[in-house]
Amino acid sequence: MIIESCLEPHERKGLLRFLTCGGVDDGKSTLIGRLLHDSESIREDELAAIAADSAGAGGLDGNPDLSLLVDGLRAEREEGITIDVAHRYFSTAKRKFIIADTPGHERYTRNMATGASNCDLAVILIDASRGVRTQTRRHSCIASLLGIRRIIVAVNKMDLVDFSQDVFNRIRDDYLAFGAKLAGIESVEISFIPLSAKLGDNVVHGGANMPWHGGKPLLATLETVELAENRDFADFRFPVQYINRPNESFRGYCGTVAAGVARKGDEVVALPAGNESRIKSIVTFDGELELAPAGMAVTLVLEDEIDIARGDLLAHPGNPPATSDRLDATVVWMAEAALLPGARYGIKIGTRGVMGTVRAVRHKIDVSDLSECPAARLELNEIGRVDIALNEPAAFDSYRDNRATGGFILIDPVSNATAGAGMIHRETDSGLRRSAFSGEKHDSGDTIQP
Repeated sequence: MIIESCLEPHERKGLLRFLTCGGVDDGKSTLIGRLLHDSESIREDELAAIAADSAGAGGLDGNPDLSLLVDGLRAEREEGITIDVAHRYFSTAKRKFIIADTPGHERYTRNMATGASNCDLAVILIDASRGVRTQTRRHSCIASLLGIRRIIVAVNKMDLVDFSQDVFNRIRDDYLAFGAKLAGIESVEISFIPLSAKLGDNVVHGGANMPWHGGKPLLATLETVELAENRDFADFRFPVQYINRPNESFRGYCGTVAAGVARKGDEVVALPAGNESRIKSIVTFDGELELAPAGMAVTLVLEDEIDIARGDLLAHPGNPPATSDRLDATVVWMAEAALLPGARYGIKIGTRGVMGTVRAVRHKIDVSDLSECPAARLELNEIGRVDIALNEPAAFDSYRDNRATGGFILIDPVSNATAGAGMIHRETDSGLRRSAFSGEKHDSGDTIQP
C-alpha cells in the first residue's frame, strides 16, 4: 500500500514525447544534458562518469561536457556529433518526459525522421551565431510532414552573440518567413526561446543575461504546453495485430485502438474484405471492459466468426477509411540506392504488409525554400511526392487524420531493410477505388508478413 500510494501521483502525470533537432553543432545534446542536470535528473555516479570522461577529453572550460549524457556511441564522442537517436526519460513534479535526441548531420536525416515519428513536439535548435541553415529547414519540413503540431524554436548559444536581442529577432523573423511556406503551418503552434545550453540561461532557470526576454524558460514551457489528446471518438480504427485462438471456444483479435473508441455491442467491419459483425466483449489482462479508448491494447471478441486476418483493419461500417490499391504519398527516402519508378518494395501500413510498385515520382521538395522540383528519382535523404500501386487493396486514412493508419514504410525485398517512410495524402484516382465491402482482390500478388 505504501508503494502504491507513492506511485499514484506519478502515474497521474501527463507524458510528453518530444525531440530535439537542427543542424550539426547547434547544441542539441548539450541542451538535453543541461535539462537533465539542472532539473536534478542525473544520478551522482552518472555525473561523476561524465566528469571523468570530460576531463579525459580536455573538458569544456573545466566543466563537464553534458552532451556525453546522450552521445553514448564512441564514434559520437570522437567526432562530436550525434549519429543514432538517443532516448532519455526524466520527470518533474508536473510532467513526465521522453526526449529523442536526433542527429543534425544530413547523412543521418533518416534517423531524425525515425525519432520524430512518435513525438508530439519538436524543439528545433538554431545556433545564434549561424542563423537558420539548410538542416534547420529540412528538419522543420520533416517535422511538419510527420504531423508535429507544436514547435519550439530554441535559439541557442546566445552567449556567442553577446545575448543580443537584435540577433534573436532577426533569426525569429527569418524562421517565420520560411515557416510560412510549410504545409498546414496555420495549425502549428510555434514559440521562440533564446537560451544558452552551455551556461544554462533560459533552459531550466531564467537568466540575468537576457532581461529583454519576458517568456518562460524551456522546461517551464514544456511543463505547461497542452498535451495532444485524441478527441476523435467517431473514426474508430483497430489494426489487427494477432489472432488469439487458445482453444476452440475462444477467438480474439489483439491490437491497439488506433483511433476512436471500441464499445461493447458496436457494429464493426473488417477491411479490406468488408465482413461485418458486432463486438461481443473487450478482453484485457485485468478483465473485461465496456469500452476501450485510443491507445489501449485490448483483445476484441466478435459475435460472428467472420474471416479476419492479421493486418486487417476494424472500423465502424458507417465511417470506414479509404480502401484502395493506389497510394498518393510523400516519402522520406532512407536508402543508399535511389527510389526509381518501376521498383518493387514491401509496403507496411499499420499491421498490414503487401507488395507495391512505384508508379511515378511526381516531384521532390527543395528543403531550402520548400519548392517542388521535377524529379525522376529520390536519392538518400530526399523528400518527394510518389504514386504507388499495391498488389492488393489496403485500408488507410490520410496521415494528417491518423498517423497510425496513414503512415507506412517501404521495405527492400532483398535486404529486408527499411528503405523509406511515407505519409498518405489521399487516393490517387477515385476511379481505382475498391469498395470497402466488395472483397475484390487486385490479383493474387505477393504479400509480405509484417
